[in-house]
Amino acid sequence: MLSLDEHLKWFEDFRSTNKFESLEERPIAYFCAEYALDQKIKTYSGGLGILAGDLIREVSDRQIPMVGIGLYYHHGYICGTKNVGGEIVEVCEMTPPETVGLEPVNDKDGNRIIIKVPIQDREVLVQAWKWQSDGVPVYLMDSNVSGNNSADCIITHRLYIAEKEIRLKQEIILGIGGLRLLEALDIHPSVYHLNEGHSAMLTLELVRHEMEERKLGFDEAKQFAKRRVVFTNHTLIPAGNEVYSNDLVALLLAKYAAGFGVPVSKLIDLGLVQQSSTFSMTMLSLRMAGIINGVSKLHVKKAKDIWADHPMVAVTNGVHVPTWDQVKEDSSEKGSIWSIHQKNKSKLLRYLKDKTGRQWGENDLLLGWARRIVEYKRPLAVLQDIEGFKKVARNARQPVRIIFAGQPHPSDEEGIRMVSVIRELSNNDLGDIVVYLPDYDMELAKLLVSGCDVWLNTPVVGFEASGTSGMKAALNGVLQCTTKDGWVDEADMQNAGWIIDSEKISADFLKALEKDIIPLYSNRDSSDVPESWEDHMRAARSMALNQFSATRMLREYLEMLYF
Repeated sequence: MLSLDEHLKWFEDFRSTNKFESLEERPIAYFCAEYALDQKIKTYSGGLGILAGDLIREVSDRQIPMVGIGLYYHHGYICGTKNVGGEIVEVCEMTPPETVGLEPVNDKDGNRIIIKVPIQDREVLVQAWKWQSDGVPVYLMDSNVSGNNSADCIITHRLYIAEKEIRLKQEIILGIGGLRLLEALDIHPSVYHLNEGHSAMLTLELVRHEMEERKLGFDEAKQFAKRRVVFTNHTLIPAGNEVYSNDLVALLLAKYAAGFGVPVSKLIDLGLVQQSSTFSMTMLSLRMAGIINGVSKLHVKKAKDIWADHPMVAVTNGVHVPTWDQVKEDSSEKGSIWSIHQKNKSKLLRYLKDKTGRQWGENDLLLGWARRIVEYKRPLAVLQDIEGFKKVARNARQPVRIIFAGQPHPSDEEGIRMVSVIRELSNNDLGDIVVYLPDYDMELAKLLVSGCDVWLNTPVVGFEASGTSGMKAALNGVLQCTTKDGWVDEADMQNAGWIIDSEKISADFLKALEKDIIPLYSNRDSSDVPESWEDHMRAARSMALNQFSATRMLREYLEMLYF
């Protein structure tokens, strides 16, 4: 295993190679439906967007030529609510791009670039906004353009909107419109990286481009296009893989297919789920990518059982260290990392008091569970034995508290139900030991991954392709209590946390909490420093820095995917 410093040295050497020079002429184009670029820009919902934002920041730090392509969502992901005549209704407010630091994308003469994307029987006009940090631009497209009808203006308003037709239109704009935007900007990438299947329509536009440029037939152009496409799959569960009826796809792509003389049925076949009438963006991506990667070694192993004809390489996710590191030093002096952690914990506790009125102590053992709330992540698993948990948590000598944070998708009924259960418990029976924080975003995440003492991770093994919240917590010396899923399956977890059995998670959690976690945390020296706990904190931090940085991930992208 190489250290973070060794990876950094590799990038210094890489920037003097011919491969780097080739990227300066023809950069990497990175396509993603969501980006966590800035707290103010509501173009992300969770882990996929955080990963995309971390990659862009890492690419900037390493000075690798890349351009990002995405969508701008005026309403963001979660809208607000208000009481109207006793009924709670959703209220979505517009966020003009200019108010969050985005710049309009213009041509060399200063005129607004407007591209046309064929959808159904018309051409939808699309503009773009630019976000840039240290040389890496991200272009966010937007259909709220004068000249579109009202239905087309709202296509890009909401991230992961529930209506299937609007969602498919978004993905047509992201993929087909994204390549047309690059052409309008005179950017000619060497590699097109699809981060999840939302942008898979890009591959169809690449085929059209190859047919016109090289005067090729459809099948031959398809092979040329595949050579330039990298696809990163992030999930094996059906809910994470976009599917549409063939009829809807055919309806929306008919004009587009006719534009370059290809029967729309040929385009449908590329995404067809065998023996069904369903079109899958994941299948389109798998069939049209020259190389495919999964986001952990376990993910790749599990993927073989589902997509045996589409082998993947493993590039485990990593996190952008400067963004998430709230410790920022590696002193071996006794009490040093503990002192920093206690300051970070105080910030979290102040936030908690401001938001909820709860006043918990700095020496309370603080557990954190924070991520997208969905059934397979099992947020309620640690509370299955409520009486057993109350008995352990209300120990007068060492109180235990849990903070839950996260949002379900607005149309996920089970996720919404689980939030309701957590709220009910935190307001009543477990009000002194459990709290729910609803406004989960990048800034709250930074407080949580640095201020909690233990990070809970409870997915059903085989369902969490990677996961990165635990990496961020470990980076800050927060110990792990987790099932052996995703990144954890390959982590050096010795002295960095506790593995709990996915099949008996509640009992295992309570046993670890009572027999291992609480005693280790409570054992203090004369200076009130838990020396053994602090040793574990250093082990967790070292593991995160050397195994799970975005620096390592980007190097593997370059070595294993792009070249």
